[in-house]
Amino acid sequence: MSGAGKTAATAALDDLGWFVVDNLPPALLMDLVSMVGKDEDIRRLAVVADVRGGAFFGELRGALEAMTEQGVRPSVLFLEASDEVLVRRFESARRPHPLQGGGRVVEAIERERAELATLRGGADVVIDTSLLNIHEFGARIRTAFAGEELGLRAVIVSFGFKYGLPVDADLVADMRFLPNPHWVPELQPQTGLDADVSDYVLNQPGAEDFLDRYSELVGVVSQGYLREGKRFVTIGIGCTGGKHRSVAMSEALAIRLRQRGVETLVAHRDLGRE
Repeated sequence: MSGAGKTAATAALDDLGWFVVDNLPPALLMDLVSMVGKDEDIRRLAVVADVRGGAFFGELRGALEAMTEQGVRPSVLFLEASDEVLVRRFESARRPHPLQGGGRVVEAIERERAELATLRGGADVVIDTSLLNIHEFGARIRTAFAGEELGLRAVIVSFGFKYGLPVDADLVADMRFLPNPHWVPELQPQTGLDADVSDYVLNQPGAEDFLDRYSELVGVVSQGYLREGKRFVTIGIGCTGGKHRSVAMSEALAIRLRQRGVETLVAHRDLGRE
């Protein structure tokens, strides 16, 4: 999505040593891949494509399919953000949306979402940048694209259901089956990062059993993801407010996944919100 952070993503990939080409007409993708393939110094190629390409952009899906048919398996990173955040970013930047013309920015965003719906649905990696600062966003990019190993990489996002589901989550688990530390006076002001809260949550019946079984589940689906060329998964772990149970369980799940060889990053989306 325009305004969702492609400039920051481009900079992060460039810092990781990727050869980045911005706003390339999709019809030239395979030619670029062939050309870069002859240069031994370029091992990783990233191409930025968006609606700035106008009529050329409509050729992207066909170009990706043609690459796959010729034995080149591209990974698609889709950058997402909420309408409210996108509007605010365009207003603060004082520049129009590429599809805005003489209309309203909200109408341009709606039109762009419709045009990108199919591409988003088939993306290998979706990152919602609505609540990420530049450092957190960079960490997501590094987790997904820093290395060349073929193992699965995971981001665990703790969240509060009252603030909505993470739009970029591939898997979602609900921790509201556990007693809420919010109702324990001495634990209420603390968070799931504090030892007292973590111990309280993890010692509840079913907590350890859930962690064991869910980490096994991720191990099962990871094999399918890798066969399908998907190397990055976002796991949402939710509770009511995203402060206690989801935070503690996310940290504990990350430990188990790392023990299984899954490179894992943890982000607490709603920690600190009232």
